[in-house]
Amino acid sequence: MSRAVLVAIALTACCSALADDEPEPAQDADQASKTTKVVMLGTGTPNADPDRFGPATAIIVNGTPYIVDCGPGIVRRAAAARRAGAASLAARNLDKVFITHLHSDHTLGYPDLIFSPWVLGRKVPLEAYGPPGLATMTDHIQKAYAQDTHLRLDGFEPANPDGYKVNVHEVGPGLIYKDDNVSVTAFPVKHGSWEHAYGFKFETADHTIVISGDTRGVEELVRQAAGCDVLIHEVYSQAGYETRKPVWKKYHASFHTSSRELAEIAVKAKPKLLVLYHQLLWGTTEEALLAEIAAIYDGKVVSGKDLDIFELDELK
Repeated sequence: MSRAVLVAIALTACCSALADDEPEPAQDADQASKTTKVVMLGTGTPNADPDRFGPATAIIVNGTPYIVDCGPGIVRRAAAARRAGAASLAARNLDKVFITHLHSDHTLGYPDLIFSPWVLGRKVPLEAYGPPGLATMTDHIQKAYAQDTHLRLDGFEPANPDGYKVNVHEVGPGLIYKDDNVSVTAFPVKHGSWEHAYGFKFETADHTIVISGDTRGVEELVRQAAGCDVLIHEVYSQAGYETRKPVWKKYHASFHTSSRELAEIAVKAKPKLLVLYHQLLWGTTEEALLAEIAAIYDGKVVSGKDLDIFELDELK
């Protein structure tokens, strides 16, 4: 058998494998059900916890996914969530992302989100919304992968010409996005010395979801989250904090929110469901963390885990 024939067979097998990885159902289950879901793709911190991937959340409205932050492993986490029941998180559908701030643990999956869905069939550019500096970051990533892009476009692989592109929208506080499913508002939070750090409020016809990003406790978040269906908020254990060295106490008090502070936020905002993520425990347990919050706040609280799926229509 000639080398040319072997190459042709290999290419055919490769293309078939890609197609099998991302089958296109006639209608995604999320689209058919017309529900709103929150999917915790990653609930981790910079700590290399194999059970908690980098910060990333999917909000699915009428079958359309909206991604908040893109920590390490985001595309494979989306594939795992798809198997777990979030059918709309096929890689080809991952085309909108909202980035709270440019810390590495929230953006190391950004190249993954740019290129992997393109390889797996995304045909439109990624729409990326985030703080000033996102355009420069994106430009450097595209330059770093220029050889890969060139070979996929001009080599044997049948790559489409647009799926690797990114339309960057550097935003400030206020309404930053609106379509038939959702409107998205960015609001400023206080993440230590970061000049630009945001939380996001997603409003659908029936539900409101607020995600804090990384922040210390701020009154603006209370205002934005008042009466929301789901508040997804970062947190650290107060008991664990007391064991830290003074230099780390100074850092965490400026950059993050203690369990006590979050409980006070929840008392004021009164969300139907409070979901903890980006949990810093420092030797304590999730049960102890929940108890710290319950000492002040008596509402419904869940310590989020990777691949948790919350159906908002089921909240009471």
